[in-house]
Amino acid sequence: MVRLKPFGAIVSLPDNSQGLVHISHISSSYVQNVDDHLAVGDIVNVKVLTSDPSASKISLSMKEIQQPEPVQERESAMEYEQRANRGNYADGGGFEEKFKEWLKASNERQAGLHKRNKRR
Repeated sequence: MVRLKPFGAIVSLPDNSQGLVHISHISSSYVQNVDDHLAVGDIVNVKVLTSDPSASKISLSMKEIQQPEPVQERESAMEYEQRANRGNYADGGGFEEKFKEWLKASNERQAGLHKRNKRR
């Protein structure tokens, strides 16, 4: 690492040329401050993204060679239903139990409303 700038890092390459690792290519996570991830003198692995010999510009990336973090698979609908029926809710009841309670309360409310309407 040769220099750190607010927008990235200037890296010296083996052929004595220099390239820029833009702040967006330092890490796969959000980088707010380059100094938090790199220091002058660090040896880093980079991938050449673009090279323009006429303008002496080389764009580099550290992010492109990092191992991607494993993607956590979403729970299938069947697994979710099984977990819900086991009662993994904060207050202890499973889905079926909660639904039965709700249905009973709903029926009681409907019966009360129907009874009041009949009196009129």
